[in-house]
Amino acid sequence: MCKFLYSSYEIKEKMSILENFTEKALQLMQNSHTYRKMRHMVSPESAHVKVVSEGLLKDQLLLASNSYLDLADIPELKQAMASAVLKWGTGSGGARLTTGNKTPHLELEEEIAKFKGEDASITFGTGYMANVGTISALCGKNDIIFSDELNHASIIDGIRLSRAKCYVYRHNDLEDLKRLIAEAMNGNGEKLGSDSVRGWIVTDAVFSMDGDLADLPELLKIARANGVLLMIDEAHATGVVGRTGRGLAEHFGCEHADVTVGTLSKAVACEGGFVAGKSQLIEFLRNKARSFIFTTAMSPAVAFAACNNLRYLEDHPERVQKLQSNVAFFCDALQSFGLNVPRVPSAIVPIVVGDEEKAMRLSFELEKSGILIPAIRYPTVPKGSARLRASLMASHSKKELEIAAEKIAKAIGSVE
Repeated sequence: MCKFLYSSYEIKEKMSILENFTEKALQLMQNSHTYRKMRHMVSPESAHVKVVSEGLLKDQLLLASNSYLDLADIPELKQAMASAVLKWGTGSGGARLTTGNKTPHLELEEEIAKFKGEDASITFGTGYMANVGTISALCGKNDIIFSDELNHASIIDGIRLSRAKCYVYRHNDLEDLKRLIAEAMNGNGEKLGSDSVRGWIVTDAVFSMDGDLADLPELLKIARANGVLLMIDEAHATGVVGRTGRGLAEHFGCEHADVTVGTLSKAVACEGGFVAGKSQLIEFLRNKARSFIFTTAMSPAVAFAACNNLRYLEDHPERVQKLQSNVAFFCDALQSFGLNVPRVPSAIVPIVVGDEEKAMRLSFELEKSGILIPAIRYPTVPKGSARLRASLMASHSKKELEIAAEKIAKAIGSVE
């Protein structure tokens, strides 16, 4: 007969502790203007969306999507995924190393390798899982990692799980990186790149809150000169950077990093993450990456859709070029209205306003005027650097981008 482990009094006490802790944390977030709520969108992801706000259904120009090429709502791509569900069912039924490995998974990995110009690739459930699994598989407690200070949370968490020693270098400051590598080599007593002590430089390709790029050619030089390996995360670069959207190597006209991570949930407009590289690297990750081994495979219909969307991207490089043209136009428009914004080489345009409460008010006022653009605040960005983060699509028109730029400038002027 089952015995209760706790009395009703003890259960209430434990609930009280939980409620007190969470209530205080939520109140603190509200007081510091860092509390977050989810929007309710009732239409597919596209350049224009319908949002439920204050009990009303509102049409919004979406300047807040990672679906940079606006592929998610293209009828032929939606129909292809629907057909894949009818053929392959709604789920995979197992991990890839047991019963979950289906034809669409293999075809997707072949297509990613082809698109990235690599020998092979491996897919994960999400880009987050790709970073966490890859870093923790490749790096151990005897290794040293050099990480850009603005790297994504998934990179940071992967480094923590690896237990490697981590040096954080100032954002895109390659002199600081070289200084830290020299410091690590002097303090370690053994050259990096040996069998017992591996060194890694790990960086985002496009930094998700600033929209700037890592300097891949220089990072490769530093890595080669010091016997360390280089890993880049092209989550916001795939489908965006380079003449045909193939990423930093295409953009700079240089060789690839040793390990290239990416996602299928942004410009490719589907789900999943990937790693592309040499065949032996991919075989290693199949056998060592815990976030690959110990999880159910993505639905085969999703894998089919991702592959089909990627092929569509390859067949329509003009969408990449239209996106790049839109970004340049929007940055110029913002500057023409007096805003100090960079001319970014990605699809992410940061409009820094500083104060968290001010950023929230701006986002709210712009939403009332028909523009959905989020306020990004601490802890996503450092305190005092809150911003409106615009992310553009290939399907935005120049006219609506010009109108949006003017509205943003006026809103900022009105709350100064």
